[in-house]
Amino acid sequence: MNITCENCRSKFKIPDEKVPKGQKFSLTCPQCNTKVVVDTRSDTPSSSDNKLESSDKSKPEKDKTIIDEVDADIYDASDKPFDFVEEGVKTALLCEPDAALQTKIKTGLHNMDYHITTPQLPKDALKQMRFHVFDMVVLNERFGTQNPDMNPVHKYLDRLNMSIRRNIFVTLITDRYRTMDNMAAFNKSVNLIVNLKNIDEIEKILRRGIADYEAFYRVYKRALIKTGRV
Repeated sequence: MNITCENCRSKFKIPDEKVPKGQKFSLTCPQCNTKVVVDTRSDTPSSSDNKLESSDKSKPEKDKTIIDEVDADIYDASDKPFDFVEEGVKTALLCEPDAALQTKIKTGLHNMDYHITTPQLPKDALKQMRFHVFDMVVLNERFGTQNPDMNPVHKYLDRLNMSIRRNIFVTLITDRYRTMDNMAAFNKSVNLIVNLKNIDEIEKILRRGIADYEAFYRVYKRALIKTGRV
């Protein structure tokens, strides 16, 4: 049986022999820990099966994107970026194809106490984000693509449920916009812009960007906590 989480849209599969027949049961989404309710009391296929099938049939095979491929994949624990992360440990997904730039960024993130994973391809990054909500995503807009406006990792982040997205600090590495250009960051739906020419100052820029972000959202987050929304 194919299951779709209504919160984060992750898809995973349960072996048919392990699905209780004629019952209503719940399980936990491995991506966002949301409770997913499944009803097998009807003889017709479950709604989650129908959603997946209709989604697959609605697009010709040649039009499917990397995101579609990852969404259609079944649950595979080997795709998890970390075996175990202690509570309170900050995690970062670093999507940078250039080895020299990757080393500079990793050094800055290590100095900021981030536990880092560095996928080689966009598909690897998307699979890891199915299993783990990262505190930080540092993304070169040309990671895995020649067209920065069609970056699959960026598109995946754009469609995340806001309850998940607001907890991820997204930094876009680019040669098109100026560092800390707030209007460009807003237009690209990211938290921080870093121009490649300023990459040697990445740690200082990240610290400043995070400090500004936390100050801006402090009141907002307190209101969410007080109302029980987070």
